[in-house]
Amino acid sequence: MVLFLLLFIAVVVLLYRNYKGENVYKYITQQVSAVYNRFAPYSFKVVREKTKELGQEYTARQYTVQVLVFSIFAAVVSYLYFYNIFVSVLYVIATIAAIPYLAFLRCKRVYSEYIFELIQVYTTNTIMEFATTQSFVRSLEGVRDSGVLEDPVLSDVNTMIEMAYQNGSIDEALSFMSNKYPYYIVKNMHQLFLQITKEGAQDAGESLDNMQLDIDMLVESVYRDRIERASFHKSFLKFGVMLYLMVLLVQYLLGNETYIQMLDMWYVQVLLHLVLIVNSYFLIKGEKYYNENVGVE
Repeated sequence: MVLFLLLFIAVVVLLYRNYKGENVYKYITQQVSAVYNRFAPYSFKVVREKTKELGQEYTARQYTVQVLVFSIFAAVVSYLYFYNIFVSVLYVIATIAAIPYLAFLRCKRVYSEYIFELIQVYTTNTIMEFATTQSFVRSLEGVRDSGVLEDPVLSDVNTMIEMAYQNGSIDEALSFMSNKYPYYIVKNMHQLFLQITKEGAQDAGESLDNMQLDIDMLVESVYRDRIERASFHKSFLKFGVMLYLMVLLVQYLLGNETYIQMLDMWYVQVLLHLVLIVNSYFLIKGEKYYNENVGVE
């Protein structure tokens, strides 16, 4: 651990010497950002850009703190397991490598919540407009011109309007939107409008009111689920951290000297690696579950 710390200090000193007229911290964050922007997938760039616009993206300082906390935790835990600095360094590198994926999951959650709010606005306002105009295309035009929608849903509504005018029907436009946003409230609303259009229903007021109630119930359940997920997420992380630290209990029961002697056995080493890897895998799976799409079937 001392050797690792000395190497870290040496790297910082070299950077300071080579970039004496610049802010070393700023230089490091710029280089890291450049690497992320170069190799990050397109989907990551899209959701991250929208997260920035919403003001919910981590700052460079917050990411730096996250890297430091994760690195220190990985170093301490892995050293308690193996008492080997080289192994600890490998686990620290693996932990840092996982941080971009965790950032992607968090940005996806923020983006998904943003899209769901837009879909809520789209469905609610389209129903309200349809109750007045009795025309699906005119309803879309009213929602578009009202200024309540933002991209990307606003652009997709424009595409729907263009499709409807080009084809002379709403079938392709509804299919396009339902496939792009597979929320059941979108599918049900489109199915209702298609039925009204095809069957020529004269009084659709009751059906529209019921659809509006369905949307309200879904929104309520989604926000309740969001609160429950956040609570579960905190408990899940606490439990995962405690599982990492179970090695302290094992060392207490066996004795530190006996535990270190057992580390000479290859199958004990394999077992300990499996414990760390499996626990880390389930933690990442838990993070993925917490950040899954909101309100989508």
